[in-house]
Amino acid sequence: MSILDKLDYDAQVEDKKTYEKELAELQLQVLKAELRTREAGRAVVIGFEGWDAAGKGGAIKRLTEKLDPRGYQVHAIGAPNDDEKKHHYLWRFWTRMPDRGRWGIFDRSWYGRVLVERVEGFAKKKEWKRAYREINEFERQLVDDGVVLVKVFLAITKGEQKRRFEERENDEYKRWKIGPEDWRNRNHWDEYVEAAEDMFAETDTKVAPWKIVGANRKWHARLEVIRHVLARLEAAFEDDED
Repeated sequence: MSILDKLDYDAQVEDKKTYEKELAELQLQVLKAELRTREAGRAVVIGFEGWDAAGKGGAIKRLTEKLDPRGYQVHAIGAPNDDEKKHHYLWRFWTRMPDRGRWGIFDRSWYGRVLVERVEGFAKKKEWKRAYREINEFERQLVDDGVVLVKVFLAITKGEQKRRFEERENDEYKRWKIGPEDWRNRNHWDEYVEAAEDMFAETDTKVAPWKIVGANRKWHARLEVIRHVLARLEAAFEDDED
């Protein structure tokens, strides 16, 4: 059985009041952690991946909602521009790494090389297969330099994705989030699953482990993301004290 098949996609919070109470408590802890990393001069890099409509934006919003906005930056990563194409694919991520004491949050990341670029044929097989080693080395360099690195993958079921796509199409405020390309990508669902499973197998390392969250229930997923970020930060603080 694959990693994605083992996820509990429908774990949920008891009710809205419980969710809001726990969210507020966790957000206060995240704010304290942000200030602590600033004082310690530790850069924090958080990379989000996941299926289309899995809730990456919503999770990032709740994670950063109560932070000092001067201390972090969110990078929404799309296709590389003409200038970025002139460089190694990791170049545009190196240039976005945060200063010491600040947080860099990536809404999609350097894993595009082994996900969308692999599935859509934008990268040759030898390029995306080589990328596993390049990414592991990239992440090792960050961690060795003192960066706190967090990697999160939000997964939803194919049926839940279809429901969310349809919901977006029927909501005037969310319609901009959906387009023909999103529906077309669903035709490659199995290929994306295979690519993700290979990615986990090759890049879930001791220094940069993956957190994979079953995200059919948004409240649960958002809380899980924040808990994991806090756990990674706390582990880094403990290492500093050793």
